[in-house]
Amino acid sequence: MSKITFLGAGSTVFAKNVLGDCMFVDALDGFEFALFDIDEQRLRDSEQMLNNLKETLGKNLTIKAYTDRKESLRGAKYVINAIQVGGYKPSTVIDFEIPKKYGLRQTIADTVGIGGIFRNLRTIPVMLDFARDMEEVCPDAIFMNYTNPMAVLTGVMNRFTTIKTVGLCHSVQVCTKDLFEALGMDRTGVKEKIAGINHMAWLLEVSKDGVDLYPEIKRRARELQKTKHGDMVRFELMDKFGYYVTESSEHNAEYHPYFIKSRYPELIERFNIPLDEYPRRCEKQINDWVAIREDLVNNQSLNHVRSREYGSRIIEAIETDVPFKFGGNVLNTGRLISNLPEKACVEVPCIADRSGITPTYVGDLPEQLAALNRTNINTQLLTIEAAITLKKEYIYQAALLDPHTAAELSMDDIISLCDDLIEAHGEWLPTFKSETGVALTL
Repeated sequence: MSKITFLGAGSTVFAKNVLGDCMFVDALDGFEFALFDIDEQRLRDSEQMLNNLKETLGKNLTIKAYTDRKESLRGAKYVINAIQVGGYKPSTVIDFEIPKKYGLRQTIADTVGIGGIFRNLRTIPVMLDFARDMEEVCPDAIFMNYTNPMAVLTGVMNRFTTIKTVGLCHSVQVCTKDLFEALGMDRTGVKEKIAGINHMAWLLEVSKDGVDLYPEIKRRARELQKTKHGDMVRFELMDKFGYYVTESSEHNAEYHPYFIKSRYPELIERFNIPLDEYPRRCEKQINDWVAIREDLVNNQSLNHVRSREYGSRIIEAIETDVPFKFGGNVLNTGRLISNLPEKACVEVPCIADRSGITPTYVGDLPEQLAALNRTNINTQLLTIEAAITLKKEYIYQAALLDPHTAAELSMDDIISLCDDLIEAHGEWLPTFKSETGVALTL
């Protein structure tokens, strides 16, 4: 029996979206959907929910929950990853509250910035454990990573393991749609080209019937900037650098040194920046789960409409050999984007079919866009060095090179902040050593 394994299956709503989508793929008839999570109650909730959905849709599938991770992976053809190491409490709270003591404010803190660095440092060891299990029990499986920080985690899997890995994110597939809706433009028949890095890929080309739509997009965007709205940071970046970026304004506010500045607090109001946005979302999700759990888990007539998630469509393309094009995160091997580092993880158009996943060549980005990407890649690559070598100097250097952190804090404060975060995260992190060989005791 062929198998799709979902790691982090306690994310019940997301499991419904991705595995529910897979139930619409006729080529998966007879597959096992294997579920694994360290939270056994949430795991059983997802198992019950998916069994109810399977019955409603009349599908010939097996839904099975596992408490042994290696057994959940054994023989898998596809592995979907949606974990969060350390959870909202304690880890996300730590990532926000300790930087605040230094005057460093964040919005989401899950990609780069000081929060992104430490989310990576506690997640990479777990991902490498996954890879070791997979190399033993399902070495040919395709690993689809949905976990942030996307670029670093996908890069680690592709550089330091033998597991074929692609990173999947929502931002590419909704970029043009959201832009056109905000500007009141018709998206029918529009052609687009998007490439860059995760959460900072660029709408490089957007046209209809051979006509470049950027002049009209920019005209409408300048008009919209005269009133407060929810996408002001991205529109400002487009105005200054010439192109629209894929990920939301609340994310991009903390990827650059221009927007969240204690010296200029008026920028928060001017660009409508939601500080501490991710903790608010986490609290809301926790409260919402209490409200929706009973209906979602125990609803015996539960139904589902196929979502826009890439996962099921990639699997369908591989199983049926009907090609599917999508924006995927892959290693920049052979310089797919020629003016970004080869060790970087880039987000480029990819094709899925029976031969697997094939990324496409993009060439040079406009130089200003590549330059912005490189500011984030610098921190990403040094975070990987820290995780692989366990040298704490690389943690410092990753933070020292982060655009937002470096714009706000002195070098001494950045190093002190990193030490405070290492101590606060405690057992959620491995033990890091200094260049002198003295280990930190965690």
